[in-house]
Amino acid sequence: MTSSAPTLTRALGAIAAAASGIPGPARPPEPAVLAVLAERAESTVVRSGGLVAKAHAGDTDSAALSVRLRVAAHPLLDGILLPPAALPGTDGALSAPVHGRTVTVWPFGRPVDPDAPDSAPWEDAGRLLARLHSVPVAALPGPLPPMRGPAKAARGVARMLAAGAAEPAVLAAWRGLPAWARDEAPQPRDGAALCHGDLHLGQLVRHPAPLGPWRLIDVDDLGLGGPAWDLARPAMWFAAGLLDPADWGRFLGAYRAAGGPAVPADGDPWPHLDVAARALAVQTAAIAVAKAAQEGRVLDVTEQAVLDTCRRIAEVKCSSTPGEGPRPVRARR
Repeated sequence: MTSSAPTLTRALGAIAAAASGIPGPARPPEPAVLAVLAERAESTVVRSGGLVAKAHAGDTDSAALSVRLRVAAHPLLDGILLPPAALPGTDGALSAPVHGRTVTVWPFGRPVDPDAPDSAPWEDAGRLLARLHSVPVAALPGPLPPMRGPAKAARGVARMLAAGAAEPAVLAAWRGLPAWARDEAPQPRDGAALCHGDLHLGQLVRHPAPLGPWRLIDVDDLGLGGPAWDLARPAMWFAAGLLDPADWGRFLGAYRAAGGPAVPADGDPWPHLDVAARALAVQTAAIAVAKAAQEGRVLDVTEQAVLDTCRRIAEVKCSSTPGEGPRPVRARR
């Protein structure tokens, strides 16, 4: 963290406390009331009472984020995305610059319990995605920015190279992707929908906490794109042998039953998920390799499984377009 991190964290705490109506400098809030939920280079999140304040990444496109926030607050997204709250002391503004970072305020939601994998809300995730992908884009504030999934995949590879760890299998799998999946060309417009862009179980919370319905959070990558990208991370985990087939079936089955447009209602989904799943395998492996290099350690079991998936992708020379060539090779169990 930079030397400005404590100042930013304190400012976020004051914003969240003011938004929650909790006294600020008069007395320090108790730890249960004020808590740092995340403190990373790309985001810092502080909770006070029933609200959290988030400082977005320093290179955030504030204009694009403004559109994303208005989409999240739109009535068509009610019950799908957690809506932002207005910043205190403003005339209903949904974001503001604070110490060089764009800051937003959100209701607090209870996250998925990482220690209770059997209770993971896979069906809820599938249904929420199907509803998100079915929102009529023309009725939303715009113009919608592109979904940032491919841009994040490219950043993952760049991070690996910057760490001096040019893993051949990752680069070979990366080169096998179409230009749009490498963020080197515009994303296809056919079948484009409103997409989350970074779907994983950490992007779901119960609101109102602790037992309210599940909602999607984090709009930083929200935008127009191919809905298959939002299914790609669970698909990649399944292909890598890291997600139980029953859980994959729960997720995919709920998505299909809710009318999700990314895959047909029945039959083999892989021709439609192939490119995005390969891209997520590359992104995940690249970040894992970069972290291991920076920390001077070997890959852990999960990281190695994703890297092995990239090796299998490179070996079978998967096609660069959906519906052509073999699917990613499944890991042996």
